[in-house]
Amino acid sequence: MTAENPTPRPTRVRIAPSPTGDPHVGTAYIGLLNYLFATQRGGEFILRIEDTDRTRFHAGSEQMIFDALKWVGLTWTEGPEVGGPHGPYRQSERTEIYRKYAQILLDNGTAYKSFESEAELEEMRRQQTAAKQPPRYNGAHRHLTPEQISAYEAEGRPAVIRLKVPENTSTTFRDELRGDITFDHNNVDDQVLMKSDGFPTYHLANVVDDHLMGITDVIRAEEWISSTPKHVLLYKAFGWQAPNFWHMPLLRNIDKSKISKRKNPVSLNYYRESGYLPEALLNFLGLMGGGMAQPTEQEIVSKGLNTKEGDIFSLAEMIEKFDFKRISLGGPVFDLVKLRWLNGEYIRKQSPEAFYASLRRTILSDDYLQAVASLVHTRLETLGQFGDMTSFLFSDNVLPTDAVFLPKKRTLEETLAFVPEQITALESADWDLTSIESALKKLGEEKQWSVKENFMLLRAIITGSATSPPLVESLVVFGKARTLDRMRRFLEAQKKIRR
Repeated sequence: MTAENPTPRPTRVRIAPSPTGDPHVGTAYIGLLNYLFATQRGGEFILRIEDTDRTRFHAGSEQMIFDALKWVGLTWTEGPEVGGPHGPYRQSERTEIYRKYAQILLDNGTAYKSFESEAELEEMRRQQTAAKQPPRYNGAHRHLTPEQISAYEAEGRPAVIRLKVPENTSTTFRDELRGDITFDHNNVDDQVLMKSDGFPTYHLANVVDDHLMGITDVIRAEEWISSTPKHVLLYKAFGWQAPNFWHMPLLRNIDKSKISKRKNPVSLNYYRESGYLPEALLNFLGLMGGGMAQPTEQEIVSKGLNTKEGDIFSLAEMIEKFDFKRISLGGPVFDLVKLRWLNGEYIRKQSPEAFYASLRRTILSDDYLQAVASLVHTRLETLGQFGDMTSFLFSDNVLPTDAVFLPKKRTLEETLAFVPEQITALESADWDLTSIESALKKLGEEKQWSVKENFMLLRAIITGSATSPPLVESLVVFGKARTLDRMRRFLEAQKKIRR
């Protein structure tokens, strides 16, 4: 093969989620696309954990990622818990590798040390903002002499390592869905590659890992397009062949805004705990982007399908028929109405035995029923009261009246303004009794809401009633994803009522 036509490499793709909270539906969406791409080409699909941002690291999130992706039906051939020839597959276990390659860039002059303090960087940004310039690093330490570097190091000043972006030029790369994209280097910052704490940033770790793991195609969300020129420059700085880049259209809300937890449940845990079937969710994600060919009129007639039934297909059918050339760059709409319809179709196709088994795996599982039973065990006089006391833990829609949720000394306006504060506090809480109670009490003290008002409001939103089994214990059983979703749906319902 010639230099212009290098020997084709075996297809290797990856997803690289960060363990910073509940696993996101976007991870499953991009994971599915990578899985299809690799499987169609007889290649390898790799899972890598990007956990170098220790400020956002969430204990337990990694296992939730593994469990959620397996639940939805995705498997990988290499990863932290299955091993492989290119490990370790957690970035936090690869820090010495990144330091080695950062030193290579320092030695060949494509990176440099920068010693500014956070206060100095903040002043730099302030001056740029005042001058109506985009805030960015101004390159002040690009050309420090060895003597200046030694002096800073002798002072004990911490340094970051930055990419030295060539000045007054541009970078062009090919996006396999969009064609050539060019970025003027005047709009590309001298990106930090290694932080002063010795951990790499996403950009350095991403490129080094993709190269060492033999990744041939990077299939990721389009929000990474602006980062790609930095990655291309890093490949050039190391003298490595860059992979092919595929930037997938972002999932969108109905109003075409980027999908977010404010408008849609985005946690895979929510869909799992709320009784969505994994086959239906995976099918739904396969519809995103338009890569699945819809049945022709002849097929619809010959098979007796209606148009909607053409949207139903298995993972095996996706592997057979999904075509990346068909993907539309318009943002695919994550339409919950359609997902619920699709999930209903899958439920109706189940045999009675399979339907019962699905119930027993989810909202009627032994673990869930035991947890619910423990909440009311000592409160019952008859077993028949079980449903009355626990119905909110099985219901999908709960909407309290004003008389139930509005504290006596609070206005409707300030009450509805307090609920988002509760959501924010609970989002950052570890989902256990101590953490939830601590987060709510701290919020109450900061906003001058009594414990009674705070808990009464939350109890009403979650249970629809002024009385219930112990509130915090109920939240733990109900689950974080479903609790936060119910609170957001309460706010949306109130907005519609007050219009």
